[in-house]
Amino acid sequence: MKTIGITGGVGSGKTEILAYIKSRYNCKVILADEVAHEVCRKGQRCYAALVHLLGREVLDQKGEIHRGRMAEQIFRDSALLQRVNACIHPAVKEYILEAIAVEREKGLLEFLFVEAALLIEDGYGALLDELWYIYAEEQVRRDRLKAARGYSDRKISEILRRQLSEEEYRVHCRVVIDNSGSLQHTCEQIDRKLEEYL
Repeated sequence: MKTIGITGGVGSGKTEILAYIKSRYNCKVILADEVAHEVCRKGQRCYAALVHLLGREVLDQKGEIHRGRMAEQIFRDSALLQRVNACIHPAVKEYILEAIAVEREKGLLEFLFVEAALLIEDGYGALLDELWYIYAEEQVRRDRLKAARGYSDRKISEILRRQLSEEEYRVHCRVVIDNSGSLQHTCEQIDRKLEEYL
C-alpha cells in the first residue's frame, strides 16, 4: 500500500481530484479537516483539553464543542489559536498514522491518500511515501473560487497571501498534477502516475 499526501492551494481542485481517485482506485482517502472535527468530539482525544482552554461556554446543548463559538474565540486571540492548533494538529497526525497502520495490517488497499491544507508545514512528507502538489494557474483558481464560493477578489488575495508559494509546493512534492485545464486532462495525468505503481 502506497501512502500519498495531496496538497495545493485553495481552488486548485483537490476535492474533485480525490473524488475521481476514490471512484476509480482501490484506496482510502483521509481528509485532515474531517479528522480534526472527529478528534474534537465529546470523548475524543482533544475534547477535554479544548474545553479546558476555551471554557464551557464553547459547548452546545449536547455538550459538543460548537465550532462557530470556537472559531469566534480563536480568531480574536492569536495566542489562543496557537494553543488550540498545538492540541489539534498532533492529534490529527496521530489519528492518521493509526489509520495507516490499521490499513497496512489489513493489506487490502493499493493506495491511501491523505489530504491536508498544511501537509508540508506539519511534516507529513516524513510520514507518507510521497506528496503530490495539485497545481492550477492563479487565474483559474480565482475564477473557481468566485464561481463556487462567491469570494471577492480581495478575499481571494488575502487567502493566497497566507498560503505557501508555488516554489515551496514544488520543492516538497515529488509529483505535480496540473489541474488548470479540463478534468479529463487532469485524470489522464493521475492515471499515468498511479498505473506506474500498480
